[in-house]
Amino acid sequence: MFAELAEVAAAQFGPYPSLPGPELRRAARAAMGVLDLAAGDVRVERSWTDGDLAGEELSWSVGFGPRTHAYLLRPADAAGPLPGVVALHCHGGMKWVGKEKIADGPSGPSLEVQRVRERLYGGRAYANELARRGFVVLAPDVLTWGSRRFPLGVDEPGAYDTAARDHEHVVAKYCAALGTSFAGVAAGEDLAAAAYLRSRPDVGTVGCVGLSGGGLRAALLGAFDPDMRAVVVAAMVSSYRDMIDGYVEKHTWMLWPPGLPRLGDWPDLVAARAPEPLMVQYALRDELFPEPGMRRAHTMIEERYREAPDAYEAVWADVPHSFDVTRQEQAFDWLAQRLKA
Repeated sequence: MFAELAEVAAAQFGPYPSLPGPELRRAARAAMGVLDLAAGDVRVERSWTDGDLAGEELSWSVGFGPRTHAYLLRPADAAGPLPGVVALHCHGGMKWVGKEKIADGPSGPSLEVQRVRERLYGGRAYANELARRGFVVLAPDVLTWGSRRFPLGVDEPGAYDTAARDHEHVVAKYCAALGTSFAGVAAGEDLAAAAYLRSRPDVGTVGCVGLSGGGLRAALLGAFDPDMRAVVVAAMVSSYRDMIDGYVEKHTWMLWPPGLPRLGDWPDLVAARAPEPLMVQYALRDELFPEPGMRRAHTMIEERYREAPDAYEAVWADVPHSFDVTRQEQAFDWLAQRLKA
């Protein structure tokens, strides 16, 4: 049925046009209903040191819902300004926490977080490791995760994650009813976080990095934030058209903002920032994306970077869906080259 529907929709709407990057960015922002938000009333909730790192837990208001909490990590004794990176947590089927999946606070990770890190991140808090390389790293929660989660009447991590999984379509419907989208709200919150990081006197140029759902968020930041200098998207790029058969249901509603296919395919939006620097990491044994879709995406992105081929770096690895230590180190080195120059 869906294959037949795809043929009818293609005949009537002609999905996946190839709009120029600037036009696509403007049109996609409008279609997705990206909210114009700001990090207001920023507070330092607590601070700590961990050997060579200094950390702060910050909170701010974006104007609705509970206050956003974020970890800010930086080298303890480094003089600024330092390059900044917005580190974006994944979906991972775990919404009880957000930033803690990728960043250690003063109390260390829970057993649930340790399991997620072993599965997806090579067992480590990569935001802390990135900060040790000489960056100011901001890891914020986003709507429906951690400090921004919904009160679903469940106070145990595993049970909450099950409830949150069944609640995500409700969030998406409310966003659509209000003229925005789940992706548009998340992008608005991340844009606010990036603007805050950039406003700090100890921060210079700013980039972003994320795996999976965090990679989706990084791609949207790259598309909608003209001052985002370098973007790393790990295990989150495939063409829509190759995902129609058997892959749609595996993904968050954030990957399917209404109207985007009538403006371009997902790789078109990821690469709409061309010629600004972009790294995409492809996991060849990724159970969430078909290899033909990744190959097509790479070709599409290469075409958009035809006049700036050195600004796009593709990393291919025979690994499952993950951002492991090897791929993290590749991203850290690339970000250093792009942001510290």
